[in-house]
Amino acid sequence: MIGIITAMQEEAEHIIKMYWLKNTKKLKNISIYENDNIVLALAWIWKVQASIWVTYLFLNYDISKLINIGIAWSLLWKNASIWDVFLVNKISQHDMYLPFDWSHLDYAKREIVINNNIFLDWDFEFKLVNNSYCLTGDQFIDDNNKVSELRGKYNADVIEMEAFAVASVAREFDKLDNCIFIKAISDWADSDAKDAHMWNLDFAMQNSLKVLEKIIN
Repeated sequence: MIGIITAMQEEAEHIIKMYWLKNTKKLKNISIYENDNIVLALAWIWKVQASIWVTYLFLNYDISKLINIGIAWSLLWKNASIWDVFLVNKISQHDMYLPFDWSHLDYAKREIVINNNIFLDWDFEFKLVNNSYCLTGDQFIDDNNKVSELRGKYNADVIEMEAFAVASVAREFDKLDNCIFIKAISDWADSDAKDAHMWNLDFAMQNSLKVLEKIIN
């Protein structure tokens, strides 16, 4: 089975329609959709929600590939265009703070690197960026000063709210290198982000779906 996780109904609906997925299970907040080859979870926003779903997935399905797909904010200002798609291979948790340097805390404080060896020779009408760096946190980013701070500290490309949790759980199940992270830019995390995030969601997801289709096929 291929496992897919999304955080928003608007993201999930595109994939449900594309692959004719049927709603098979409903937890308190997480909905599960399946066909013979794919299981998708609409897990909703938040690292905790993502962690619950990925744990459930690995305990209940034989997963060959896990794909986290959705929209993200750009940390590259306008050097990245709206609807560009980033394939992520490094993820950090930007809102994690512990004032200790003990190595046993590296699982939470250090970046996670995914070695999934995706080689791309596909041509799209949008930019597809491989080997990119993603930040995850439980914050909606809509502040230029915050973007400057995070960019200066991490030199990352995109930022969102679930990927570190997905990767962290996959690592515990020794499935990290089976993970693929597809993130399409919906906005630049500035003062217009609240509206732009939703205005651009469908267009950004359409580009993500083109990449998803290539990967699955």
